[in-house]
Amino acid sequence: MARPDNKKFFENLTGAGKAIAVLTSGGDAQGMNAAVRAVVRMGIYVGAKVYFIHEGYQGMVDGGDNIKEATWESVSSMLQVGGTVIGSARCKEFRTHEGRLKAAHNLVQRGITNLCVIGGDGSLTGANLFREEWSGLLNELVQQGLIDEDAVQRYSALHIVGMVGSIDNDFCGTDMTIGTDSALHRIIEVVDAIMTTAQSHQRTFVLEVMGRHCGYLALVSALACGADWVLIPEMPPEDGWEEKMCEKLSANRAGMKRLNIIIVAEGAIDRNNKPITTDRVKDLVVRCLGFDTRVTILGHVQRGGTPSAFDRILASRMGVEAVLALLETTANTPACVVSLCGNQAVRLPLMECVQMVSSGHSNFNVAVLNVGAPAAGMNAAVRSAVRVGISEGHKMFAINDGFEGFYKGQIREIKWGDVGGWTGQGGSLLGTKRTLPAKHVDKIAEQIRKYNLNALLIIGGFEAYLGIMELLAARGTYEEFCLPMVMVPATVSNNVPGSDLSIGADTALNAITDTCDRIKQSASGTKRRVFIIETMGGYCGYLASVGGLAAGADAAYIYEEPFDIRDLQSNVEHLTEKMKTSIQRGLVLRNENCNDNYTTDFIYQLYSEEGRGVFDCRKNVLGHMQQGGAPSPFDRNFGTKISAKAMQWISKKLTECYRQGRVFANTEDSACLLGMRRRALVFQPVVELKPETDFVWVECSE
Repeated sequence: MARPDNKKFFENLTGAGKAIAVLTSGGDAQGMNAAVRAVVRMGIYVGAKVYFIHEGYQGMVDGGDNIKEATWESVSSMLQVGGTVIGSARCKEFRTHEGRLKAAHNLVQRGITNLCVIGGDGSLTGANLFREEWSGLLNELVQQGLIDEDAVQRYSALHIVGMVGSIDNDFCGTDMTIGTDSALHRIIEVVDAIMTTAQSHQRTFVLEVMGRHCGYLALVSALACGADWVLIPEMPPEDGWEEKMCEKLSANRAGMKRLNIIIVAEGAIDRNNKPITTDRVKDLVVRCLGFDTRVTILGHVQRGGTPSAFDRILASRMGVEAVLALLETTANTPACVVSLCGNQAVRLPLMECVQMVSSGHSNFNVAVLNVGAPAAGMNAAVRSAVRVGISEGHKMFAINDGFEGFYKGQIREIKWGDVGGWTGQGGSLLGTKRTLPAKHVDKIAEQIRKYNLNALLIIGGFEAYLGIMELLAARGTYEEFCLPMVMVPATVSNNVPGSDLSIGADTALNAITDTCDRIKQSASGTKRRVFIIETMGGYCGYLASVGGLAAGADAAYIYEEPFDIRDLQSNVEHLTEKMKTSIQRGLVLRNENCNDNYTTDFIYQLYSEEGRGVFDCRKNVLGHMQQGGAPSPFDRNFGTKISAKAMQWISKKLTECYRQGRVFANTEDSACLLGMRRRALVFQPVVELKPETDFVWVECSE
């Protein structure tokens, strides 16, 4: 918001009776001292007490001499000093409830209810959580006898204002963070110095600059120094970039340029998610072009030194605006962050900015597992999930052997290249079992904590559906299960509620049809013969009925359509009449669990006896050949598409559910099944599918 540029405005401000504390947290950045200085002097100017909190959140937790009142003179001669003179430290204890309780006690003892935090998104998220817990923390302190009720009334609200100090310029909502311009100065100074020696010896220099997740420093410094090539994490280069880069370097040398400069951000990766290191680039240039090549890693030089004029002014303006924001807060004012928009200091909601940063970072861990019987196309689905997940910035984890492997800790990171060639392979390369999670939720919750998993993609059949429902039910006991979960149906039985089609069903149908065609062909030219074929499917008759349609069967016996001896007799009579004509082959399909009494052997013996003298019988149990083999083109394509859509849903949910520095999802629509409904893929909360589920199938076998 704009501020009137007149003396009267500031004269009307009063901070009398207010206490403001300032701290720096996380990594240091040039200009932090200028921000601290501005907060102290502006606070004193308006009549407030201002305190230093030394060593960041650790000092707030420890209290004592770490929290000291600041004076006007105590911030003299700080503008030109790099780093932070009040210290910065990462504090594990502040992440715990007990640690924040200590911090609250230390602040209340000094009457501090206004906090100015200078740091990155993690530091600001921690501050916002502290603010939200404040009233509860005070009540606990009363119960422990550490403060009285009067203190609770006087210090009832904690006000937070943040300023972003980070050389990476990796915070959404601000054009520039404190420290970025100074870091660019360091980089350009080094590049300018290197260019003189490179030109003398006709060398190529490969420089690594900071930027694990954000390539701002690399990109802007490359523009500023006229580099030949730049590699950043946000834009992995297209395949074949090595040849293109070498062509560019060679062309520049041919144009009488005596040096080449390549700038690489430390987090640069290629399309296969493999790091692009300075050594990799150097070896490439030497091998392909034979140029004399050197590597320079700038490292923490970029953090050091005196702040630039821009950073001193930026930090000072932000510090003043932070104090003004604290003076104008009310009990209901949300935490804000002071940002730079164009050339103006503005206030933005802190958590909205943090969430925008989080959605762009690769700091979400997503696990994928197969559950139930193997189905052709599962591997295509896993491959699609892994590569789409990596493309969207997630770290992907593979869980072997379903829920059994989950609770046993059979979990590993899976990368882009690990799933190469998976599309055409049948079965489940991750391994899959029918074990359900209910008896092991405590151990599964432990594994989720251990690997910091933020979302689950479960690919499987009816057991997977039951499993996700059991995990959903466990949310009331274990908070670890409050994360986005989505199931993709993959089973040859096609018996998952909420979906007209499952991955693997088409391949199984092709196997049944091909086998039936060969069996029928074997009877060509022989005497009249009827084949009794048993298919898989558990208590679902999809394979028998649709396979019967595709293979031209005379009858199909399935669980969903009850039949008795009279129906069997009628079918035998029909086939007898049929065989008396020119038709010499008959085909009957039976779903494996269609009837406990009318087994495949029973039907075979019945047909053999009743058709004696007219036709003979043969029986075939197709068994697990329906699950094996390479997936059909349809299943490969279907598995790829549905899994990609599931990962996009996970990315969206992770962004929506990211609050206070963590993912928390406990609504019904955060545990869904993605199914094919008529012409569309639809996400459906699993709890809404209960009414259309026949749980008699729990004991089914595929």
